[in-house]
Amino acid sequence: MVVGDISTGTDVAVIGAGPGGYVAAIRAAQLGLDTTLIEKDAYGGTCLNHGCIPSKAFIHGANVAHEAGNAEELGIYADPAVDVERMQRWKSGVVDRLTGGVEKLCKANGVNLVEGTATFADEHKLRVAHEGAGQGSESIEFEHAIVATGSRPIQIPGFEFDGEQVLSSRDLLGMESLPDSLVVVGAGYIGMELSTMLAKLGTDVTVVEMLDDVLPGYQEDVQRIVRKRAEELGVEFHFGEGAAGWEETAEGGVAVTTETEAGEEAEYLADQVLVAVGRSPVTDTLELENAGLEPNENGFLETDHQARTDVDSIFAVGDVAGEPMLAHKASAEGIVAAEVAAGEPAALDYQAVPAAVFTEPEIATVGLTEAEAAEEGFEPVVGEMPFNASGRALTTTHTEGFVRIVADEGTGFVLGGQIVGPDASELIAELALAVEMGATLEDVAATIHTHPTLAEATMEAAENAMGQAIHTLNR
Repeated sequence: MVVGDISTGTDVAVIGAGPGGYVAAIRAAQLGLDTTLIEKDAYGGTCLNHGCIPSKAFIHGANVAHEAGNAEELGIYADPAVDVERMQRWKSGVVDRLTGGVEKLCKANGVNLVEGTATFADEHKLRVAHEGAGQGSESIEFEHAIVATGSRPIQIPGFEFDGEQVLSSRDLLGMESLPDSLVVVGAGYIGMELSTMLAKLGTDVTVVEMLDDVLPGYQEDVQRIVRKRAEELGVEFHFGEGAAGWEETAEGGVAVTTETEAGEEAEYLADQVLVAVGRSPVTDTLELENAGLEPNENGFLETDHQARTDVDSIFAVGDVAGEPMLAHKASAEGIVAAEVAAGEPAALDYQAVPAAVFTEPEIATVGLTEAEAAEEGFEPVVGEMPFNASGRALTTTHTEGFVRIVADEGTGFVLGGQIVGPDASELIAELALAVEMGATLEDVAATIHTHPTLAEATMEAAENAMGQAIHTLNR
C-alpha cells in the first residue's frame, strides 16, 4: 500500500541538514519564519558524520599514540598499542552526540523536520520522496528555498569506489581496522591529513600526486614544512605522477599504476588505495531545471553577495555554492540566506574566511598573502615569529613553523596571515578577527597576551612587522 501524496506549505524550505542547511534553518526559524528542513541521510551532513569531525577524532587519537610512543626526549618511555575498533566506537560516540544535538536544536527552535529526498517541481514547489516501502511522497510549497546539499568525493576513471580495495575518505574513516599499507592518490588537504594520520598509526603510506608538491595553492615554505614532516613520519611521495589504473594482486591487495606526462610508468603495491583528489557539489539530484536553474560547468550554483541564485526565490549555500568548500563558510552563508529571506539587510563578506589543514604541523590561513596584497595594490609589510623562539612551543616540543602577519605599510591595517605550527587552527582566529574588524598592527601588538602561550607569537609577529620585535630579530 502506498501512502497518498500530501501537500504542505512553508516560508523557507531548506534542502540538506549539513553545516550550511541546519544553521540556515535554525536562523530562519529564529526570525519567525515557518521553516522546513529536509534531509535524506543524517543530520549534520558530511562534516559531522563522515568528514570534519570523524577525521579530527582519528587525527587526535593518532597524535596521542604517536606522542606517547615518541617522548623519550622528555624522559617518557612507552610503546602504545592502538585498538582501532575501540577508537572507531569512540569516534562514533562523538559523532552521535553532535548529530543528535543538531536534531534537538532544530526541534527546539521550531524547525519542521522532514526525512526524504527533495527535488524541484518548479521555482516554488518541492517534491519529497520518503524512503521505504509504502512511504510515498509529499509536495512542499515554499516562498524561499535554500539549497544546501553539500558535496561528494570525486571519483577518477578506473578507480570507482568499492569500499574494499578502492576507498573514499568516507570508507577509510568507517573502517574497523587499518591497512598495513596504502597508496593515496592526491596530496591535497584531505590526502595529506589522512596520510599523516595513518602514518602515525603505523600504516606504510605512499602518496602519488600529478602536481610537483603537496597542498597546491599554499606558499612554498608552507608546503616544504608539511612535506618534510610527513616524510619524517615515513610517508613516501611521488610527484608528477597521475594514477592510471590498478589491478588486484594475487595476495588480494592492489597494484596501482601511475604515468607521468612524458609517458613513464611506475607501479606501487599496497593493501588498498585511497582516492582523495577533491570533492564535487551535489546538484545533479535536485532536478534544478524544473526551477529554472542550471549549475555552471563545475556543477556549482552561482550566487550573489546575498547567497541568492539566478532565481530570486532560491538560495544556495555551502559546497554547492562554490569554493572554498569549508563548513564554517557554509554556516556563514546559511545565516545570510536565512536573514535575507526574512527581509534583513544581510550580505556576505569573504575577506576574513579562515582555512585550516590538520596535518603535522597544522596550517591555517586568512585574508591575503604578501603576493596577493601587492597584486591588489597594497604596499605590504610582513612580520614573522618562528615557533622555535617561542617558550611555550619549546615546552611542548612542537617548534616547527611560524606565525606570519601581512599588513598595509601605509595604514597598518592587517590584511591577512599564515600560521604553520602547533594549534594553528586555533590561533588563526585572532588574525581573522583582526582582518574582519579592520585592526592595525599596533592594535595586535598592543594587546597584552598571556605568557607563556603560543598566541604570543601573533603579538611578536605584529611587532616584527613594525620593526620593534623583542623576542626575535627584526626583519
